[in-house]
Amino acid sequence: MSFARKYFRKHRRGGGHVVLAPMLLFFAIAGAPRSFSPERASASRPNGQTTIAVTANLVLLPVRVTDARGTFVSGLTLQNFRVYEDGQLQTLSVFEEEDTPVTVGLIVDHSRSMGSKLSDVVVGVLAFAHSSNPHDEMFVVDFNDDVSVELMNGKAFSSDPAELDEALTAVSARGRTALYDAVSEGLQHLQYGHLEKKALVIISDGGDNASHLKYAQVLAQARQSQAAIYAIVLVDPNDGEEENPELLKRICKDTGGIAYFPGAGETVATVSGEIARDLRQQYTLGYAPQNMGRAGTFRKVEVRVIAPGHHGKLVVRTRQGYSPAVEKRSTAQSGTGAR
Repeated sequence: MSFARKYFRKHRRGGGHVVLAPMLLFFAIAGAPRSFSPERASASRPNGQTTIAVTANLVLLPVRVTDARGTFVSGLTLQNFRVYEDGQLQTLSVFEEEDTPVTVGLIVDHSRSMGSKLSDVVVGVLAFAHSSNPHDEMFVVDFNDDVSVELMNGKAFSSDPAELDEALTAVSARGRTALYDAVSEGLQHLQYGHLEKKALVIISDGGDNASHLKYAQVLAQARQSQAAIYAIVLVDPNDGEEENPELLKRICKDTGGIAYFPGAGETVATVSGEIARDLRQQYTLGYAPQNMGRAGTFRKVEVRVIAPGHHGKLVVRTRQGYSPAVEKRSTAQSGTGAR
């Protein structure tokens, strides 16, 4: 086994698991709001030098707007949106209505109780891959008692359904459910993605009975990330002792995602297709908070849509808020460094 595979397959357990909260450090766009990318944040001077404006804690919000029938409302402009942080109106510097590629982490339960469901899960995930933006990058986190990020043909990310299939079947169904540890690992691995827009899709049939992390710790980590979290919850009505779907519903709602509970006639593939469509039909709004203090304190975010031309009530879904990460500055001096 290669060193890289040993690294990605290593178990994440107890005190040896260090969770690094992702830094909300992004390039700010000067002038009119536009698509967010480092290339567009750079400007050339007459002498050929390039300057890049950088700001900390730029908040990116995935925003989905639907009508009374649940249909996505397209064609809105920057002027239709108002964003408030703790009740204070913010100035938007990013606006995008496009099918933007996403870094997606697929967090798949391989505990013993999932044994009979894994074949359907694999089919569902492959349906998700086929329905997604072809430029998306995905990774797989398999978990039971242990958590492992699976390499795909030696790569940490892939959009190839065959490689995803292999990663999903690398671990057999056994043991208990370390759900919170797996979500934490997924949030951490998202940092290595190349795309600004990020999401997790959790597929599990129960609560948590094996993690070292607590739900509150994972929720805090999610609030410091920019990721939307979705879940497909395969609840077994005959085995509800360990299940607590309300926690998954809360973390999904908190981050702008949805928790799905497939009913009669619904499959993992059907719901996976809905999530893929949801990710492709969104607006992206961004702003640099006016209040730069209170790092680590939860800030409530509200997005309103003012669209006089649309009749009926519009429903807006996005993150409920976020917690700015505390920036850690390196203290390493010349000739020394962290190991």
